[in-house]
Amino acid sequence: MIDEILNLVKKHEEWRGTQCLNLIPSENVMSPTARSLLSSELGHRYTARDHFYMGTHFTDEIEQYGEKLAKQVFKSAIADLRPLSGHVADMIFLASYTKTGDTFMCVSPDDGGYPGMWNDGLAGLFSLKAVPFPFSKHYMNIKVEETKEAIRRIRPKIVIFGASLITFPHPVEELAKTASENGAIVGFDGSHVMGLIAGEQFQNPLKEGAHALFGSTHKTLFGPQGGIFLADKEHGEFVKSKIYPNFVDNAHWNRIAALTLALAEMEKFGTAYAKQVIRNSKTLAKALYDYGFPVICQHLGFTQSHQVILDYGDYKKGRTFAEKLQSANIIVDCVVRIGTCEITRRGMKEGEMLKIAEMIKRAAIDAEPPENIKKDVAKLSAEFQEVKYCFEK
Repeated sequence: MIDEILNLVKKHEEWRGTQCLNLIPSENVMSPTARSLLSSELGHRYTARDHFYMGTHFTDEIEQYGEKLAKQVFKSAIADLRPLSGHVADMIFLASYTKTGDTFMCVSPDDGGYPGMWNDGLAGLFSLKAVPFPFSKHYMNIKVEETKEAIRRIRPKIVIFGASLITFPHPVEELAKTASENGAIVGFDGSHVMGLIAGEQFQNPLKEGAHALFGSTHKTLFGPQGGIFLADKEHGEFVKSKIYPNFVDNAHWNRIAALTLALAEMEKFGTAYAKQVIRNSKTLAKALYDYGFPVICQHLGFTQSHQVILDYGDYKKGRTFAEKLQSANIIVDCVVRIGTCEITRRGMKEGEMLKIAEMIKRAAIDAEPPENIKKDVAKLSAEFQEVKYCFEK
């Protein structure tokens, strides 16, 4: 039994780690040092705000150090690393400021919003009414004037920017004042773009009027899988007081140690990394568009994030496309979003984006035998096994 388990993990690591091109925008890779902290002794331990457990002084110092770094990186008054995922961070924000029957506004899943926030997710769980932003798929963004009118008419309790499909900054600055004047608390789910925000290459929601910024720590932000909550002083202190014991007990301190190191890496290397992510996205998008792929928003320069989005019209066609690429060891999701965050962290630049676009064309348009493409994919992957934008150890 033990050999079976170890063998399955080994096979996965060899395949996904060394033989594939990982283009899923929800994923990234940690530095070897950050990754090593996940298997540290901290993974066995508890701590608590009331010091119920003894032997926690180093754990507490790590958490304090991590919060300090997070506040510096994101320019926030308050930071909390305890949310176990981006979804849990969303849950904490919604539950802290709503009651049964309240209305909140966010991007609909039909427009690329996060399904976990919608009726089958947190809205349904908390018996809230989710109202969609007026949205333009042509511009892949929220309609400002229509949204102002909707906020004044509906008076939602919460307004949440951010989305699962996010290629351009959202109009937080244009809408936050209207939301606040009409009694709404403003949040930004930065799960996908947290690393670009930290690298100061996307937008700064907290500076633009959002009361809170929250989300995942493992997409463009290259930490371990988990969540983070950042906010101004008033809203941050209020939410921080509720996290334990309402939403998180054991916050997984090995994860927090790894996240703390990732935040230090982001503080040092985040700007260079984020700039390269966006350059890579634009280069890859243009190359794919020139090959005839249905890349959205050509009129806007395709993207200003880590995502390149192909519009195949429906999920079934997207899945067919994704399966074709998987047969050649090119990994994407079924929407189709193509992400540049992980390949950038591995050191790839514009030249490699042109090679990747050609491989995608060979797999999806030329219908070249997958085994031929796999060899070139493995060769390119082998050249970029060392994680960049991190401290040398």
